[in-house]
Amino acid sequence: MTFFDTARAYSDSEMKIGLALSDVRDKIHIATKTMATTPEEFWKQLHTSLELLKTDYIDIYQFHCVNRVYRPGDGTGMYECMLEAKEKGLIKHIGVTAHKIQIAMDCVESGLYETMQFPFSYLSSDKELELIKLCKEKDVGFIAMKGLAGGLINQSDKIMAYMSQFDNVLPIWGIQKMKELEEWLSYMENTPEYTKEVSDFVNEERQILAGDFCRGCGYCMPCPADIQINSCARMSLMIRRAPSKNSLSEAMQKEMKKIEDCLECGQCKTKCPYELDIPNLLKKNYEDYKKILAGEINVGYIEE
Repeated sequence: MTFFDTARAYSDSEMKIGLALSDVRDKIHIATKTMATTPEEFWKQLHTSLELLKTDYIDIYQFHCVNRVYRPGDGTGMYECMLEAKEKGLIKHIGVTAHKIQIAMDCVESGLYETMQFPFSYLSSDKELELIKLCKEKDVGFIAMKGLAGGLINQSDKIMAYMSQFDNVLPIWGIQKMKELEEWLSYMENTPEYTKEVSDFVNEERQILAGDFCRGCGYCMPCPADIQINSCARMSLMIRRAPSKNSLSEAMQKEMKKIEDCLECGQCKTKCPYELDIPNLLKKNYEDYKKILAGEINVGYIEE
């Protein structure tokens, strides 16, 4: 495993990568990101990333979760910062991450970016497949984030087999347990094949999961009513696919009850990169959750 993805916005992730991997820096590739919107903030964040990562260069430096295409001469000076950083050897490649499909398409079409990072899994729509095709045509590397759809996909061999069909896609997998790390490492040598059996499984999963579901990214937060949206708006699916006693704990019950205090202000809807109707999604999840608590719906075995 030689590619590591992080960002200034990911809490202390850069610091941990720097502490853990600086002694093998010449054997790995690091991508990090900036959410800066001014040149001053760009340089501040870049130098902070370099310091925390304990390196003098970043392999791929990305504009993070953009809502526009930064271009030379657009008046922001942001793309010029990328070019200057590359000329100075502080970064090797200029990349971008997006959550909105049209923004992603525009970035790739611009010819200004060497990589595109975008959510992609077997739950993705035909539009995402078009984006992958466009990246291949434009010689832009595609980094697939949220390959497990924020935890909703729970059979790693199936999604690995699906991803292996695309020779221009690099998936980045989230890992929380040693068992998960061992699974991914085993696939480096024995990559699961995309067989008819796997294809049938994927089609069944799409019927169950495809559509308006929360990916848990958290860009909609903070909530004025203090609702933990990125957990509460996906509770129905998570409690069925990754059953945990924590989901039914007293603390989580209190979090779900906050949905009753939703202000209907719409702030979450304007910030959601997937343009979901979050207030209604919260209400549906809360009604379902109450039925589960009351024993009206059985979600099966609940893990500790």
